[in-house]
Amino acid sequence: MHYDAAGSKGWLCSLAVSKDLLTWEKKGPILDFGKPGEVDSKSASYGVTYHDGKEWHMFYLGTPNTSGPPSLVPSFPYLTLKAKGKGPAGPWIKQKKVVPFWTKPDTYYSITASPGQVVKHGGEYLQFFSATTRKPGNRCVQRTLGIARTKDLDGPWTVDPNPMVPIEEQIENSSLYYEKSIKTWFLFTNHIGIDRSEYTDAIWVYWSKDLNKWDPANKAVVLDGQNCTWSKKCIGLPSVVQVGKRLGLFYDAPGGNSTSHMKRHIGLAWLDLPLTVPRNEEKPLIGVVSKLQKCKEE
Repeated sequence: MHYDAAGSKGWLCSLAVSKDLLTWEKKGPILDFGKPGEVDSKSASYGVTYHDGKEWHMFYLGTPNTSGPPSLVPSFPYLTLKAKGKGPAGPWIKQKKVVPFWTKPDTYYSITASPGQVVKHGGEYLQFFSATTRKPGNRCVQRTLGIARTKDLDGPWTVDPNPMVPIEEQIENSSLYYEKSIKTWFLFTNHIGIDRSEYTDAIWVYWSKDLNKWDPANKAVVLDGQNCTWSKKCIGLPSVVQVGKRLGLFYDAPGGNSTSHMKRHIGLAWLDLPLTVPRNEEKPLIGVVSKLQKCKEE
């Protein structure tokens, strides 16, 4: 598992390993801060990995800005950077000359263009990245997902001119699962709530039979304060993995009614497979959240 760990100098992508998904051994940071003046000088975090059959690729979030101490939360802009490794545990070598895609003025990704899940589709790779912009007159920024494309994982990516779903959806982060039995993609993401400040208040799922076309109406709530047993206000960063006949859903959360970025735990929920598209009257949930495991992390 690659996760964000907050240290005395800032946030770094770190590694933990497990044999049963419940008990984890922390191995420490696998990326380091960039040099002063480099775009990842204040944070090299949120690492997304992809194995192309020969090599391991990591797309990670870099930024030269953070909030004040002691939290040092990564601040805008969020940029997508690249590293390569011999295995999922590394060692990871930054590819400083590779610029996958960064923010662009006057677009839906003018403030952030941070990494998301990579999948191969046809003759190209698609990356479902997190995008942020600000509409004139809005107090808060607007967030959504975009799709970037490339045929070379060590080269530049082309960002679609329009987002995957409208910026009014207020979502970020992505994790995909393909349900073969119904030939449908399920994309798990965070919804951003606003209550005096912005925070991730739920995990949503969108579904589509076509990776290139997503209907914002086709979504449901997977996990929020209504069915999470230990974190009632804030639910963050989903990541899914199939384990036999169940789908494990990892997420982070501070617990209770907290919305803090700090002192978060990593939780695990289970969805029974196969996933099905809910009928309208069933839209609060996908599958069954049959077990919750609270795993304490730094």
